[in-house]
Amino acid sequence: MSRLLSILGLGGPQGLLGIRENVGTPFKILLGVIPIVLIFAVWILATGGQAEDRLISPTILPSPGEVLRSFHSLWFEAELSRSIVASALRVLVGFGIGCLFALPLGILMGAFTKIRALLDPVMVFLGYLPIPALVPLTMSLFGVDELQKMMFLALAFFIYLMPLLVRTVDDVDNVFLQTAYTLGASRWQALRQVLLPVALPRIVHAMRVGFGVGWTYIILAEMVAAERGLGQIIIIAQRRGPREHIYLVLVVIVLIAYLTDKLWVRLGRSLFPYQEAK
Repeated sequence: MSRLLSILGLGGPQGLLGIRENVGTPFKILLGVIPIVLIFAVWILATGGQAEDRLISPTILPSPGEVLRSFHSLWFEAELSRSIVASALRVLVGFGIGCLFALPLGILMGAFTKIRALLDPVMVFLGYLPIPALVPLTMSLFGVDELQKMMFLALAFFIYLMPLLVRTVDDVDNVFLQTAYTLGASRWQALRQVLLPVALPRIVHAMRVGFGVGWTYIILAEMVAAERGLGQIIIIAQRRGPREHIYLVLVVIVLIAYLTDKLWVRLGRSLFPYQEAK
């Protein structure tokens, strides 16, 4: 019994709940599975039986079986694969445009105090701006075609990335700059050869986090006049059905975001292998 408790990570002196304790991998997996099982159990109980006998109407929450059976129509009739490609292209282009402006501004604000003081009021304003409010704004500026969707995502990425990038550069220890100046480096040499290389791993991490957030905005981007896309499928399913498509598309979005996050992790490991050794 003691060996089993040790394997599960329960054999420590603090008992079941310990502050910052080391938990065994099997126990971590077990803890992660429990809420998923509970959610599915509640879902099955709430949607079991005939439609009129259910706790929740199937027009609001279909059963797990009904959701799975609707995948065929989602793939062929709603053209899921083409919608994934369309949404992914919008996210990629929006992310590229957002980074094109956020990266240089974030680095300059993090490095130069006067530039930060100059742009801080604008960044504070943008930080409190509700992202859904950008939908009518971008529609007024760019119409309702593809450009509007990409610019909405670009603005959303920009607003999210800016404070992360500023903090990333600002967090570089001053000892690196002081050492560079002691060795005779100029201001721009200190920026290019010291500040940026030290901050680069965290900059890539900030971009990774920001890219994942873009998938949470895709539904807003495709709310209006989208010929194809994951958000468009959800809007159509909400208005005309089938409701099962909503839940399947949400799962697809989460899976895509998870897989792209893993690609970012692999990129970070290949670019900065020394970070893994820390």
